[in-house]
Amino acid sequence: MEIHKHHQRSGKSVKKQPSIVALVPARSGSKRLAGKNVRMLSGHPLMAYTIAASLESGIFSSVVVSTDSQEYAEIARHYGAEVPFIRPASLAGDTSPDIEWVKYTLETMCKSGNDYDCFSILRPTSPFRLAGTIRRAWDQFLKAGDIDSIRAVEKCKQHPGKMWLIREGRLQPLLSPDVQQSIFGLRQENVPWHSSQYQALPEVYVQNASLEMAWTRVVREKGTIAGESVVPFLTEEYEGFDLNHPSDWKLAEDIIAAGIARLPCVKRPPCSM
Repeated sequence: MEIHKHHQRSGKSVKKQPSIVALVPARSGSKRLAGKNVRMLSGHPLMAYTIAASLESGIFSSVVVSTDSQEYAEIARHYGAEVPFIRPASLAGDTSPDIEWVKYTLETMCKSGNDYDCFSILRPTSPFRLAGTIRRAWDQFLKAGDIDSIRAVEKCKQHPGKMWLIREGRLQPLLSPDVQQSIFGLRQENVPWHSSQYQALPEVYVQNASLEMAWTRVVREKGTIAGESVVPFLTEEYEGFDLNHPSDWKLAEDIIAAGIARLPCVKRPPCSM
């Protein structure tokens, strides 16, 4: 873990927390759900809830939206986020990896005098992630010791032991018995995983879009957003719910209407789109 700076107060050494910036990616070219980042949900564009939760958490030096759209930039500023520059189109394609826009954003801000010890990626597609979720993750990150990053995960619903590849018209288990044993160190039994009850299989976790936090040195030194030493942050209930398809949107509306989960409180008036 990076050494935290200290300062003197009343003759005592006080540990200073590392600085952290929130990075909210909101490109305009979504294909699966067009315009999802600014699509209206309960009276506000989707990104408003991530911005609101980030601001309310109180842990960030800045909440920065990375977008390739001037329109999205105006909406983000309306809800209290900073948009210091427009993301280049070359970094906003369907297949553009996160490391490209994250590195560009951190380097560009650093050149203007805004350097941060850590960063957190908070995607607008997780509207039920609350300020308390972010604070819980930050507390875990700070207590984790010598790590590169922390990433939100949840127990998978579709187990990889029941997944298949199609090779020359034939099904082939994604995880062969040899792979199962090498990864999980389990002795193979007569019943293959694809024919086993879910409860009998080893627990596997899948990442969700709720959040990730990392030291900025990981981007500079390792060229990734996660690094090698990654700690799991277990999301609870609907914190990791991700909206990427029309059916997800309908389900989110039903969840809100039924009071099953709540959205972050947006303190700004609705943005006129």
